[in-house]
Amino acid sequence: MAEPDSGQFPAFEDFKGDLRKAERKVAGEIDPGARAVVVAVAVLAVLLSFVLPHTGSVTGIDVLTFNSDAAAENVTITSRIFVWLQLVFGVGFSALALITRRWFFAWVALCGSAVSCVAGMLAWWSRNTPGVSGYAPPSGVGVGLVVGWIAMFVIVFHWSRVVWTRTSYQLTLEAQRRDEAAAEEQRALALQRRRAPRPADPDTEG
Repeated sequence: MAEPDSGQFPAFEDFKGDLRKAERKVAGEIDPGARAVVVAVAVLAVLLSFVLPHTGSVTGIDVLTFNSDAAAENVTITSRIFVWLQLVFGVGFSALALITRRWFFAWVALCGSAVSCVAGMLAWWSRNTPGVSGYAPPSGVGVGLVVGWIAMFVIVFHWSRVVWTRTSYQLTLEAQRRDEAAAEEQRALALQRRRAPRPADPDTEG
C-alpha cells in the first residue's frame, strides 16, 4: 500500500500557516472601543498637568528637568519619579497602544501607570510631611499634581478593562478560525484516503 505523499497538499499547508499568523495577529490586538476616547482625554490631562503647578510655582516640566526652581522648592525624588512615570507610561505607551491597538503596549501602559499611582501618592505625601531632618516643604500640593494623579487612575482603570476583557468578537473569530482549520484538515485526510491505491484482491489474481 503506497504511503500518501505529504507534499500533495502544499496549498493546505500554506493555508494553515496563514491561519496561524492571522490568529496570532487577532490575539495580539485590542479593541478599546469608547474607552479609547476616555484614555485619550486622560493622556491630554496628564500633558496639561505638566504645565500646571506641581507644588508652589514649580510646574511638572520643572520637576522633569529638576531645574533651580524645583531645587529651591525642595522637590523630592518621589515627585520626580511620578512625573517621569507619567511621561513614559501615561503618555508614551498609552499613545502607542491607542495608535497601534497592540495588546503588549496596553499591558505595559497599564503596569507602568499603576506604579505611577503609587508614586503619585508618595509625591503627595512628601509635599505635606516634614523630612527626616524636620525640614518642612515650602509649598504643598499643586493643582498639576492633583490633575495628573487623577488622570493616571483613569488610565489604569480603563487599560485594565481593555487588557483583561477580550471582546466577544475576538473570541468568536478565533473559534471560527479553529473550526475552519479542523474542517479543512478533515477534507484533506479524506482526499488522501481516496487517492491512496487499494491492495489487490487475491481472488482476482492468477
